[in-house]
This record gives sequence, C-alpha cells and structure tokens, in this order.
Amino acid sequence: MQPGEQNHAVIVYRRLLEMGENQPDLLVAALLHDAGKLRYRINPLERSMVVLVKAVLPKKALLWGELPSINWDSLPAWRKAFIVAEQHPEWGAELARKAGVSVLTEKLIRQHDQPYSQGPDSEETSLLHKLWLVDNDS
Repeated sequence: MQPGEQNHAVIVYRRLLEMGENQPDLLVAALLHDAGKLRYRINPLERSMVVLVKAVLPKKALLWGELPSINWDSLPAWRKAFIVAEQHPEWGAELARKAGVSVLTEKLIRQHDQPYSQGPDSEETSLLHKLWLVDNDS
C-alpha cells in the first residue's frame, strides 16, 4: 500500500470507532480492507483514471478489471490499474486468510466494495454495510 492508502485504512478504522463500533472483525477488516493493493503500485494518475472511468463507463471499468489470461508483466500499466481496482478485495481476503484472520474478517475484506442498499438483515450484512459506507465516505 502507498502512504495515502495506509492513512485511508486508519481513517476508516477511526471513523468506525467514532461511530461506536467495537466489533473486532469489523475493525480488523477496516485496517486490512485494501491490503490486496499491495500486488501492484498504482500511481495517482492511474488511480484518477480508474475513478473517472468507473464514474463514466462503469461496464468498461469492470471489463478492464477482469483477470486476463496473458502474463501480468506484458500488460500495460493502465490495464493493471483497473485489475487492481477490481481484484484487490479478493487478493486482500486471500492475504488476510493466510495471515490467520477470522472467517468473518475475511468475508468483510472480500466484499468491502459491494454496497448493500436494501438494508442490513444480518450481523454480517450490517458489518459489510458499515464498512462500505465508511470506506466510500473517506
């Protein structure tokens, strides 16, 4: 993770604490939710491009974010940025699982980019919704 991403994780963690959240799996997930971005460093221009394309052409961003069958090293940097943006939750969950986090923490990391607009109906969904809200507001 880059310095700004480290700060982002801490900001998400602190905002959850300020909201009165103390569920351990949620707080660990807040700190680790973007760990999958460790696989490839995205520069600010690439990050801005991903945000812009996601806003204007979301289907194209999803398409470009799919894992290709060709060698990672042969991909252009702009394409890697979309792949990282799309795949980092899965990659982060895998890293966290290998580090020994709980099953719930792993799920929260894996699904942190998915909004839950219908309202929470279980503890897991409630935690996912809180993480998504704070992450996207930070």
